[in-house]
Amino acid sequence: MPQWKDCEECEEMQVHPGLVEKAASQLPPEEELYDLAELFKVFGDSTRVKILYALLESEMCVCDIAQLLGLTQSAVSHQLRLLKVNKLVRNRREGKTVYYSLDDDHVRSILEMGMEHLEEM
Repeated sequence: MPQWKDCEECEEMQVHPGLVEKAASQLPPEEELYDLAELFKVFGDSTRVKILYALLESEMCVCDIAQLLGLTQSAVSHQLRLLKVNKLVRNRREGKTVYYSLDDDHVRSILEMGMEHLEEM
């Protein structure tokens, strides 16, 4: 793999048009890149990541999650709202209790791949 330098440090400016064109053709539209960045921002809060990990094995209600993480129900509800808006969790009602679970296997995969990456470091 070539050693890259900042262009300001290059003795002469050398653009590789083929590489630039190939990369440009594979870039998703700007709006999709923005949405992806926003999704990853959701993972930027350790409380939300803890909630997602708590839901890896089974669905839980707000009270259970609050007890597990040592947080208030209000704090957990707030984070769950953000996770739900970003389609990372879903809920179902059973009587007066609302249970939360991961929205789909993609969320599980994101968490597992992130941990695998950390373990490689």
